[in-house]
Amino acid sequence: MSYSMNKIISKLNTPHKVQDFLDTMPFNFEKEGETCWPPLKVLKEKSAHCFEGAVLACFCLEQNGIENYLMDLKVKSIKKDSDHTLCLFKVNKHWGAISKTNHSVLRWRDPIYKTPRELAMSFYHEYFLDSNGEKTLKSFSKPFDIWKKFGKAWTDKEDNIYKMTVALDNSPHIEFVPKNNAKFVRNAGKTEIRGASITEWKK
Repeated sequence: MSYSMNKIISKLNTPHKVQDFLDTMPFNFEKEGETCWPPLKVLKEKSAHCFEGAVLACFCLEQNGIENYLMDLKVKSIKKDSDHTLCLFKVNKHWGAISKTNHSVLRWRDPIYKTPRELAMSFYHEYFLDSNGEKTLKSFSKPFDIWKKFGKAWTDKEDNIYKMTVALDNSPHIEFVPKNNAKFVRNAGKTEIRGASITEWKK
């Protein structure tokens, strides 16, 4: 890792600072094809999508001695919507999340949640289609420890990041909606849809 990159990471020594840094970074729309950039390439390219942002956040927190995990938010159909990835962290036994997104919602979560499930549930009502308000989240992963699963060799290798996406996708997930209550889920209303349609970066 170069001196300049090491200097950047050393300054990103709190979850707040990491989130603020990610917010300044343009969204990676993968215009030239699918990417799985490792943290050091994200810093070089100065762009990231949600998974790349979450992995960079984990890397920064780990370098600064802060407990961190990935969490996958999985949708019912990738033909309709996209999965989302978070970086989880803990402060005083409570969970928070760092999130890289281009939308006005699906963002940072303060460390006020007693369990990962509580935190994941806070995203359910914000995750819907702009076309009709259909809520699309299906399940969320248990906290995924990338350091235990992959060590530290992945931080500059794109192939290992791709393997990480597969491992996260295949890790244990928990359903959001009890089967008996699925029929009671209401679509988001027009005002909610309008509010969530704001984006930060132009595609």
